Amino acid sequence: MLPSQSAAPTSNADLPPCAAVVMPVFNEAGTVARMVENVLAQRPVQELIVVDDASADNTWKILQTLAAKETRVKIFRHETNQGKGAALRTGFQMATAPIVLIQDADLEYDPNEYFLLLWPILSERADVVFGSRFLGGGAHRVLYYWHSVGNRLLTMLSNMATNLNLTDMETCFKAFRAEVLNKIKVEENRFGFEPEITAKVSRLNVRIYEVPISYYGRTYAEGKKINWRDGFSALRCILKYNLFPR
Repeated sequence: MLPSQSAAPTSNADLPPCAAVVMPVFNEAGTVARMVENVLAQRPVQELIVVDDASADNTWKILQTLAAKETRVKIFRHETNQGKGAALRTGFQMATAPIVLIQDADLEYDPNEYFLLLWPILSERADVVFGSRFLGGGAHRVLYYWHSVGNRLLTMLSNMATNLNLTDMETCFKAFRAEVLNKIKVEENRFGFEPEITAKVSRLNVRIYEVPISYYGRTYAEGKKINWRDGFSALRCILKYNLFPR
């Protein structure tokens, strides 16, 4: 880790290799090669773990080609589609770096901003960092109004249950000290992972930070997968993992 009094970095080039990036993928043949290339170009990336959740397109073939060229890329495949949470669970188990960072393969979140999530951990201020799409900062594509309303509502309900003051619980961009993830058993297979991991982190004696990030959202025509059913599932998970934890 870097000394806490060091100046805050302004790019990934200012940080050492320290992170395992876990990337769940499903039918992302059109974007996965570009995203893998972009992730590997970032200096903090010590390893990239890609879990293909039984894609029906050419995603797996593309990943095999990429992994054959780059030793930092580790690829795994589910024989049946299980969901994003299941893919992350597999990826977390394979990570060996001291910090684990989540990255989608759909180009909505920018790997050039890893330093924003990593610095609070590397400077010994945080154990978990959320990248918020609602704090301001970088560019944001203008898209679905009701999606943003739903995200804010779910975040508010999650905050009421966890007593955290997050602005974006549903964000993909999250970073964890590996020892924090090792204390958590991920149970949700689909998008319920987000409220589940937030609830379980909130019960640990860890320092949670939030940083502003850019967001380049995509439309359903461009491949966006989350839908209204996942919103109801998130509500179920907020209740399940906060009011009835096991």
